[in-house]
Amino acid sequence: MRIAIIGAGRIGGGIARQLGAAGHELMLSFSREPAKLAELAGQLGARAGTGSPAEAAGFGEVVVISVPWSTLPQALEQAGPLAGKIVIDTTNQFGGPPLPPAGQTAAVFNAARMPGARYTKSFNTLTSAFQAETAGRTGDQRVVQWLCGDDAGAKQVVAGLIEDAGFAPADLGGTAGCAVMEAPRRPGAVYGEEYRAADAAPVIEAVRAGRPIPPAPSYA
Repeated sequence: MRIAIIGAGRIGGGIARQLGAAGHELMLSFSREPAKLAELAGQLGARAGTGSPAEAAGFGEVVVISVPWSTLPQALEQAGPLAGKIVIDTTNQFGGPPLPPAGQTAAVFNAARMPGARYTKSFNTLTSAFQAETAGRTGDQRVVQWLCGDDAGAKQVVAGLIEDAGFAPADLGGTAGCAVMEAPRRPGAVYGEEYRAADAAPVIEAVRAGRPIPPAPSYA
């Protein structure tokens, strides 16, 4: 697939490496350090290039938004309309306003900032270092990337990309019910915790039933 990475820093750069290795075509954009962006594109080879956020958004069938929360308005303005695009939002609500109102998930809030986009949220619960370390584990050691969104078709595509990146997708449902995968790290949430596929099913069941999730697992 053609994938745009808007914000190829630690998380976005990791996604670029993982999906580039899986054979996807990439365009990287939106960096405070253009030389590092060009260096990463060079490392990824002929399937990667750089461009403006608007060029990247036009190129990508899937657009990964991976910028600091306070920078998101600028990134979206430069990207332009995302209507019809599958979006993967990796951002967490650390930083200045605008912030979601009390009781609203960051996913709902951000989806409204991208009108017409086929919005999903994923790759936001684990540090970039841990993602780089654990991508590509196999069997029952494979690490979960949580996923939410209101477009079933978009989530199916993103689930496939999560697998291509070396993780196990775990669909928590819609954007309104995904608070457990959003910052901050706290009891009763999956944010900041390692999960493997066998332990994801009880969490999904609890979230969809509106019950507290089981305690986070611990792995040797």
